[in-house]
Amino acid sequence: MSAAVALVWSDWLGLFAHFLVLSLLAVGGAITMAPEMNRYLVGDRGWLTDAQFTASVALAQAAPGPNILFVAVLGWNVAGLPGALAAMAGILLPSTTLAIAAARWGAARREHRFVRAFHAGMAPLSLGLLLATGWVLAEPSRGSLAAMALVVATVAIMARTRLSPIWMIAAGAALGALGLA
Repeated sequence: MSAAVALVWSDWLGLFAHFLVLSLLAVGGAITMAPEMNRYLVGDRGWLTDAQFTASVALAQAAPGPNILFVAVLGWNVAGLPGALAAMAGILLPSTTLAIAAARWGAARREHRFVRAFHAGMAPLSLGLLLATGWVLAEPSRGSLAAMALVVATVAIMARTRLSPIWMIAAGAALGALGLA
């Protein structure tokens, strides 16, 4: 991973504020905001490379624990422990507060037409955001036909079976270790 970048006060505030805004847009979880995180951290700020970004997300997703840990790894790779704390505080504060309030409100009104329609509309939105995330994370591998075939096979298997994703991750790791993907 990368060495931490020396940030000035405005950078810290910008990192925190950017993740604060993303928190409110993260329908389907923080991972759905990975393309925007990539644009900000890699494209706009140049704090990470595409490969470092993808490795950070992959490392956090492979580790046991909550899915949101990738945000801490990204922050860590930008600016060490303070970067991890700024990114995690930004991503957690608004979404947690909003989720608690919305859950209480929705539970009290679960039979209302608006609440049922809202729940039904969130599924395609979340799916689209997850597909965009997959596209960004596949960027370093798009030049490899074998790697892209593995992505397509994984999507097909996951869509048609109840096979645990860990088996597809293991297959990808094995093929990568053999230099085939």
